[in-house]
Amino acid sequence: MSKQFNDTILKAYRGEKVDYTPAWYMRQAGRSQPEYRELKKKYSLFEITHRPETCAYVTRLPVENYDVDAAILYKDIMTPLPAMGIDVEIKPGVGPVIYNPVKTIEDVENLKVLEPEKHIPYVLDTIRILTEEQLNVPLIGFSGAPFTLASYMIEGGPSKNYGKTKALMYSNPDLWFMLMDKLADMIIIYVEVQIKAGVKAVQIFDSWVGSLDVRDYRKYIKPIMTRIFTELRRFDVPLIIFGVGASHLLMEWNDLPVDVIGLDWRTSIKEARELGVTKVLQGNLDPAILLADWDTIEARTKEILDQSKDDGHHVFNLGHGVTPDVKPETLIRLTEFIHTYSKR
Repeated sequence: MSKQFNDTILKAYRGEKVDYTPAWYMRQAGRSQPEYRELKKKYSLFEITHRPETCAYVTRLPVENYDVDAAILYKDIMTPLPAMGIDVEIKPGVGPVIYNPVKTIEDVENLKVLEPEKHIPYVLDTIRILTEEQLNVPLIGFSGAPFTLASYMIEGGPSKNYGKTKALMYSNPDLWFMLMDKLADMIIIYVEVQIKAGVKAVQIFDSWVGSLDVRDYRKYIKPIMTRIFTELRRFDVPLIIFGVGASHLLMEWNDLPVDVIGLDWRTSIKEARELGVTKVLQGNLDPAILLADWDTIEARTKEILDQSKDDGHHVFNLGHGVTPDVKPETLIRLTEFIHTYSKR
Protein backbone atom coordinates (compact mmCIF):
# COMPACT_ATOMS: atom_id res chain seq x y z
CA MET A 1 0.00 0.00 0.00
CA SER A 2 1.20 3.50 -0.74
CA LYS A 3 -0.62 5.12 2.17
CA GLN A 4 1.58 6.38 4.99
CA PHE A 5 1.76 4.12 8.04
CA ASN A 6 -0.76 5.21 10.66
CA ASP A 7 0.58 4.54 14.16
CA THR A 8 -2.10 6.57 15.99
CA ILE A 9 -3.40 3.54 17.86
CA LEU A 10 0.06 2.59 19.14
CA LYS A 11 0.51 6.10 20.52
CA ALA A 12 -2.90 5.88 22.18
CA TYR A 13 -2.06 2.48 23.67
CA ARG A 14 1.07 4.00 25.19
CA GLY A 15 -0.86 6.87 26.67
CA GLU A 16 0.61 9.46 24.28
CA LYS A 17 -1.33 12.41 22.90
CA VAL A 18 -3.19 11.71 19.65
CA ASP A 19 -5.13 13.87 17.20
CA TYR A 20 -8.30 11.78 17.34
CA THR A 21 -9.66 8.68 19.07
CA PRO A 22 -8.50 5.64 17.06
CA ALA A 23 -10.84 2.71 16.54
CA TRP A 24 -10.97 -0.96 15.66
CA TYR A 25 -13.65 -3.57 16.30
CA MET A 26 -13.37 -7.03 17.79
CA ARG A 27 -14.41 -9.59 15.15
CA GLN A 28 -14.14 -6.87 12.48
CA ALA A 29 -12.61 -9.50 10.19
CA GLY A 30 -15.14 -12.15 9.38
CA ARG A 31 -18.75 -12.83 10.05
CA SER A 32 -20.47 -9.61 8.96
CA GLN A 33 -18.52 -9.20 5.69
CA PRO A 34 -20.08 -10.41 2.43
CA GLU A 35 -16.62 -11.21 1.01
CA TYR A 36 -15.97 -13.42 4.02
CA ARG A 37 -19.30 -15.18 3.72
CA GLU A 38 -18.41 -16.07 0.14
CA LEU A 39 -15.15 -17.61 1.35
CA LYS A 40 -16.98 -19.57 4.05
CA LYS A 41 -18.99 -21.32 1.33
CA LYS A 42 -15.71 -22.99 0.34
CA TYR A 43 -13.62 -23.10 3.52
CA SER A 44 -14.07 -23.60 7.26
CA LEU A 45 -12.54 -21.17 9.75
CA PHE A 46 -9.57 -23.48 10.36
CA GLU A 47 -9.13 -23.98 6.61
CA ILE A 48 -8.98 -20.21 6.06
CA THR A 49 -6.37 -19.78 8.79
CA HIS A 50 -4.29 -22.58 7.22
CA ARG A 51 -4.19 -20.64 3.92
CA PRO A 52 -1.92 -17.64 4.63
CA GLU A 53 -2.80 -15.65 1.49
CA THR A 54 -6.53 -16.09 2.14
CA CYS A 55 -6.15 -15.36 5.85
CA ALA A 56 -4.15 -12.20 5.13
CA TYR A 57 -6.90 -11.08 2.75
CA VAL A 58 -9.58 -11.57 5.43
CA THR A 59 -7.42 -9.71 8.00
CA ARG A 60 -6.87 -6.81 5.59
CA LEU A 61 -10.48 -6.41 4.49
CA PRO A 62 -11.78 -4.31 7.43
CA VAL A 63 -8.85 -1.91 7.13
CA GLU A 64 -9.61 -1.37 3.47
CA ASN A 65 -13.40 -1.33 3.86
CA TYR A 66 -13.94 0.40 7.21
CA ASP A 67 -10.79 2.59 7.51
CA VAL A 68 -10.14 1.32 11.04
CA ASP A 69 -6.87 2.15 12.79
CA ALA A 70 -5.70 -1.44 13.34
CA ALA A 71 -5.99 -4.88 11.83
CA ILE A 72 -6.44 -7.91 14.08
CA LEU A 73 -5.06 -11.19 12.88
CA TYR A 74 -7.85 -13.45 11.67
CA LYS A 75 -7.75 -16.65 13.69
CA ASP A 76 -9.48 -18.22 16.68
CA ILE A 77 -8.38 -18.59 20.29
CA MET A 78 -8.52 -22.35 19.61
CA THR A 79 -5.81 -22.11 16.92
CA PRO A 80 -2.86 -23.35 19.04
CA LEU A 81 -4.77 -26.07 20.94
CA PRO A 82 -4.56 -28.88 18.32
CA ALA A 83 -0.76 -28.64 18.57
CA MET A 84 -1.11 -29.41 22.29
CA GLY A 85 -3.11 -32.55 21.50
CA ILE A 86 -6.61 -31.11 21.88
CA ASP A 87 -9.10 -32.44 19.33
CA VAL A 88 -11.21 -29.36 18.60
CA GLU A 89 -13.75 -28.46 15.92
CA ILE A 90 -15.38 -25.07 15.39
CA LYS A 91 -19.03 -25.95 14.81
CA PRO A 92 -21.18 -23.31 13.08
CA GLY A 93 -23.78 -21.94 15.45
CA VAL A 94 -22.16 -23.69 18.43
CA GLY A 95 -18.53 -22.64 18.71
CA PRO A 96 -15.55 -24.77 19.74
CA VAL A 97 -16.35 -28.39 20.49
CA ILE A 98 -13.60 -30.48 22.11
CA TYR A 99 -13.76 -34.25 21.74
CA ASN A 100 -11.09 -35.14 24.32
CA PRO A 101 -11.81 -32.86 27.28
CA VAL A 102 -9.28 -32.57 30.09
CA LYS A 103 -10.31 -34.57 33.17
CA THR A 104 -7.26 -36.15 34.78
CA ILE A 105 -3.66 -35.45 35.69
CA GLU A 106 -2.64 -37.71 32.80
CA ASP A 107 -4.61 -35.51 30.40
CA VAL A 108 -2.66 -32.47 31.56
CA GLU A 109 0.70 -34.25 31.60
CA ASN A 110 0.08 -35.37 28.01
CA LEU A 111 -0.44 -31.84 26.71
CA LYS A 112 2.32 -31.13 24.20
CA VAL A 113 4.62 -28.10 24.06
CA LEU A 114 3.82 -25.69 21.23
CA GLU A 115 6.52 -25.57 18.53
CA PRO A 116 5.36 -22.65 16.39
CA GLU A 117 7.43 -23.20 13.22
CA LYS A 118 6.37 -26.84 13.21
CA HIS A 119 2.79 -26.60 14.46
CA ILE A 120 1.46 -23.21 13.29
CA PRO A 121 3.68 -21.99 10.42
CA TYR A 122 0.58 -20.72 8.61
CA VAL A 123 -0.06 -18.16 11.38
CA LEU A 124 3.49 -16.83 11.10
CA ASP A 125 3.30 -16.82 7.29
CA THR A 126 0.08 -14.78 7.45
CA ILE A 127 1.73 -12.20 9.70
CA ARG A 128 4.76 -12.01 7.41
CA ILE A 129 2.56 -11.53 4.33
CA LEU A 130 0.72 -8.67 6.03
CA THR A 131 4.00 -7.11 7.16
CA GLU A 132 5.63 -7.45 3.74
CA GLU A 133 2.58 -6.01 2.01
CA GLN A 134 3.05 -2.88 4.14
CA LEU A 135 -0.28 -2.91 5.91
CA ASN A 136 -0.72 0.79 6.66
CA VAL A 137 -1.98 0.28 10.23
CA PRO A 138 -0.62 -1.82 13.09
CA LEU A 139 -1.44 -5.52 13.19
CA ILE A 140 -2.75 -6.81 16.53
CA GLY A 141 -2.00 -10.38 17.54
CA PHE A 142 -3.85 -12.25 20.24
CA SER A 143 -4.27 -15.30 22.39
CA GLY A 144 -6.88 -16.72 24.68
CA ALA A 145 -6.06 -16.55 28.40
CA PRO A 146 -5.58 -19.65 30.58
CA PHE A 147 -8.97 -19.59 32.30
CA THR A 148 -10.92 -19.10 29.07
CA LEU A 149 -8.95 -21.78 27.20
CA ALA A 150 -9.23 -24.15 30.17
CA SER A 151 -12.99 -23.64 30.33
CA TYR A 152 -13.37 -25.02 26.80
CA MET A 153 -10.85 -27.78 27.41
CA ILE A 154 -12.61 -28.97 30.58
CA GLU A 155 -16.25 -28.37 29.61
CA GLY A 156 -15.79 -29.78 26.11
CA GLY A 157 -17.32 -26.67 24.56
CA PRO A 158 -19.14 -23.45 25.44
CA SER A 159 -20.72 -23.29 28.89
CA LYS A 160 -23.20 -21.08 30.71
CA ASN A 161 -21.98 -21.66 34.25
CA TYR A 162 -18.50 -23.28 33.93
CA GLY A 163 -19.52 -25.89 36.51
CA LYS A 164 -16.98 -28.55 35.50
CA THR A 165 -14.22 -25.95 35.28
CA LYS A 166 -14.89 -24.51 38.71
CA ALA A 167 -15.35 -27.95 40.22
CA LEU A 168 -11.88 -29.00 39.04
CA MET A 169 -10.40 -25.69 40.18
CA TYR A 170 -11.87 -25.99 43.69
CA SER A 171 -11.49 -29.73 44.22
CA ASN A 172 -8.08 -30.31 42.66
CA PRO A 173 -5.99 -27.12 42.85
CA ASP A 174 -2.73 -28.98 42.13
CA LEU A 175 -4.14 -30.22 38.82
CA TRP A 176 -5.61 -26.77 38.14
CA PHE A 177 -2.29 -24.97 38.58
CA MET A 178 -0.50 -27.59 36.50
CA LEU A 179 -2.95 -26.87 33.68
CA MET A 180 -2.58 -23.12 34.18
CA ASP A 181 1.21 -23.41 33.95
CA LYS A 182 1.05 -25.49 30.77
CA LEU A 183 -1.31 -22.98 29.15
CA ALA A 184 0.77 -20.02 30.33
CA ASP A 185 3.90 -21.57 28.79
CA MET A 186 2.03 -22.05 25.51
CA ILE A 187 0.66 -18.49 25.53
CA ILE A 188 4.09 -16.96 26.14
CA ILE A 189 5.61 -18.96 23.27
CA TYR A 190 2.62 -18.23 21.02
CA VAL A 191 2.59 -14.49 21.61
CA GLU A 192 6.37 -14.20 21.36
CA VAL A 193 6.44 -15.68 17.86
CA GLN A 194 3.58 -13.42 16.76
CA ILE A 195 5.54 -10.38 17.93
CA LYS A 196 8.74 -11.56 16.26
CA ALA A 197 6.81 -12.17 13.03
CA GLY A 198 5.52 -8.59 13.03
CA VAL A 199 2.46 -7.88 15.20
CA LYS A 200 2.65 -4.48 16.91
CA ALA A 201 0.29 -5.05 19.86
CA VAL A 202 -1.23 -8.07 21.60
CA GLN A 203 -4.65 -8.63 23.14
CA ILE A 204 -5.21 -11.45 25.63
CA PHE A 205 -8.84 -12.55 25.60
CA ASP A 206 -9.98 -13.78 29.01
CA SER A 207 -13.52 -13.76 27.71
CA TRP A 208 -15.17 -15.86 30.43
CA VAL A 209 -13.11 -15.09 33.54
CA GLY A 210 -15.87 -12.75 34.74
CA SER A 211 -17.62 -15.89 35.99
CA LEU A 212 -15.18 -15.87 38.92
CA ASP A 213 -15.45 -13.59 41.93
CA VAL A 214 -12.55 -11.40 43.05
CA ARG A 215 -11.38 -13.82 45.75
CA ASP A 216 -11.14 -16.75 43.34
CA TYR A 217 -9.54 -14.59 40.66
CA ARG A 218 -6.80 -13.54 43.06
CA LYS A 219 -6.14 -17.11 44.14
CA TYR A 220 -6.52 -19.15 40.98
CA ILE A 221 -5.89 -16.77 38.07
CA LYS A 222 -4.03 -13.56 38.93
CA PRO A 223 -0.64 -15.17 39.67
CA ILE A 224 -0.57 -16.88 36.27
CA MET A 225 -1.70 -13.72 34.45
CA THR A 226 1.02 -11.76 36.24
CA ARG A 227 3.60 -14.28 35.03
CA ILE A 228 2.36 -14.17 31.44
CA PHE A 229 2.33 -10.38 31.17
CA THR A 230 5.63 -10.02 33.03
CA GLU A 231 7.27 -12.38 30.53
CA LEU A 232 5.74 -10.51 27.58
CA ARG A 233 6.77 -7.08 28.84
CA ARG A 234 10.29 -7.61 27.54
CA PHE A 235 9.07 -7.27 23.94
CA ASP A 236 7.98 -3.66 24.35
CA VAL A 237 4.66 -3.92 22.53
CA PRO A 238 1.35 -2.71 24.01
CA LEU A 239 -0.40 -5.45 25.99
CA ILE A 240 -4.20 -5.47 26.27
CA ILE A 241 -6.48 -7.56 28.49
CA PHE A 242 -10.17 -8.03 27.77
CA GLY A 243 -13.05 -10.04 29.21
CA VAL A 244 -16.84 -9.97 29.22
CA GLY A 245 -18.85 -9.35 32.39
CA ALA A 246 -15.67 -8.68 34.33
CA SER A 247 -16.34 -5.19 35.72
CA HIS A 248 -15.69 -6.46 39.25
CA LEU A 249 -12.17 -7.50 38.20
CA LEU A 250 -11.08 -4.16 36.74
CA MET A 251 -8.93 -3.18 39.69
CA GLU A 252 -7.32 -6.64 39.68
CA TRP A 253 -6.45 -6.09 36.02
CA ASN A 254 -5.17 -2.61 36.82
CA ASP A 255 -2.51 -4.29 38.99
CA LEU A 256 -1.28 -6.45 36.11
CA PRO A 257 1.71 -5.36 33.98
CA VAL A 258 -0.56 -4.45 31.04
CA ASP A 259 -0.89 -1.22 29.08
CA VAL A 260 -4.57 -1.35 28.18
CA ILE A 261 -7.77 -2.64 29.76
CA GLY A 262 -10.67 -3.49 27.47
CA LEU A 263 -14.12 -2.63 28.83
CA ASP A 264 -17.33 -4.34 27.86
CA TRP A 265 -20.48 -2.17 27.61
CA ARG A 266 -21.48 -2.64 31.24
CA THR A 267 -18.94 -0.13 32.59
CA SER A 268 -18.35 3.35 31.18
CA ILE A 269 -14.98 5.09 30.91
CA LYS A 270 -16.07 7.47 33.65
CA GLU A 271 -17.13 4.63 35.96
CA ALA A 272 -13.85 2.77 35.38
CA ARG A 273 -11.88 5.88 36.32
CA GLU A 274 -14.02 6.41 39.41
CA LEU A 275 -13.17 2.86 40.47
CA GLY A 276 -9.50 3.82 40.29
CA VAL A 277 -8.46 2.31 36.96
CA THR A 278 -5.37 4.14 35.68
CA LYS A 279 -4.49 2.18 32.51
CA VAL A 280 -5.42 3.20 28.96
CA LEU A 281 -8.98 2.04 28.28
CA GLN A 282 -10.42 0.37 25.21
CA GLY A 283 -14.10 0.01 24.36
CA ASN A 284 -16.98 -0.10 24.67
CA LEU A 285 -20.10 0.30 22.52
CA ASP A 286 -22.62 -2.52 22.97
CA PRO A 287 -22.49 -4.49 19.65
CA ALA A 288 -26.30 -4.74 19.74
CA ILE A 289 -26.50 -0.95 19.35
CA LEU A 290 -25.15 -1.43 15.82
CA LEU A 291 -28.47 -3.03 14.89
CA ALA A 292 -30.42 0.07 15.92
CA ASP A 293 -31.16 3.20 13.86
CA TRP A 294 -28.30 5.58 13.12
CA ASP A 295 -29.53 8.28 15.51
CA THR A 296 -29.28 5.81 18.39
CA ILE A 297 -25.84 4.58 17.27
CA GLU A 298 -24.58 8.17 16.96
CA ALA A 299 -25.96 9.22 20.35
CA ARG A 300 -24.42 6.26 22.17
CA THR A 301 -21.10 6.71 20.35
CA LYS A 302 -21.06 10.41 21.26
CA GLU A 303 -21.45 9.52 24.94
CA ILE A 304 -18.36 7.32 24.77
CA LEU A 305 -16.35 9.82 22.73
CA ASP A 306 -17.27 12.72 25.03
CA GLN A 307 -15.87 10.74 27.94
CA SER A 308 -12.90 9.79 25.78
CA LYS A 309 -12.10 13.46 25.10
CA ASP A 310 -12.19 14.24 28.80
CA ASP A 311 -10.13 11.16 29.61
CA GLY A 312 -7.50 11.43 26.89
CA HIS A 313 -6.36 7.79 27.15
CA HIS A 314 -8.82 5.75 25.14
CA VAL A 315 -9.16 3.58 22.04
CA PHE A 316 -12.66 3.06 20.66
CA ASN A 317 -13.92 -0.49 20.27
CA LEU A 318 -17.03 -2.52 20.90
CA GLY A 319 -17.86 -4.11 24.24
CA HIS A 320 -17.64 -7.51 22.51
CA GLY A 321 -17.39 -8.69 18.90
CA VAL A 322 -19.21 -7.61 15.75
CA THR A 323 -22.25 -9.85 15.24
CA PRO A 324 -22.98 -11.45 11.84
CA ASP A 325 -26.07 -9.31 11.22
CA VAL A 326 -24.27 -5.95 11.43
CA LYS A 327 -24.22 -4.19 8.06
CA PRO A 328 -20.78 -3.22 6.72
CA GLU A 329 -22.18 0.23 5.84
CA THR A 330 -22.86 0.79 9.53
CA LEU A 331 -19.23 0.12 10.45
CA ILE A 332 -18.03 2.39 7.65
CA ARG A 333 -20.25 5.20 8.90
CA LEU A 334 -19.33 4.54 12.54
CA THR A 335 -15.58 4.73 11.90
CA GLU A 336 -15.94 7.94 9.93
CA PHE A 337 -18.04 9.46 12.72
CA ILE A 338 -15.54 8.43 15.42
CA HIS A 339 -12.64 9.96 13.51
CA THR A 340 -14.47 13.19 12.66
CA TYR A 341 -16.22 13.79 15.98
CA SER A 342 -13.17 13.07 18.14
CA LYS A 343 -10.68 15.31 16.32
CA ARG A 344 -8.79 17.31 18.91
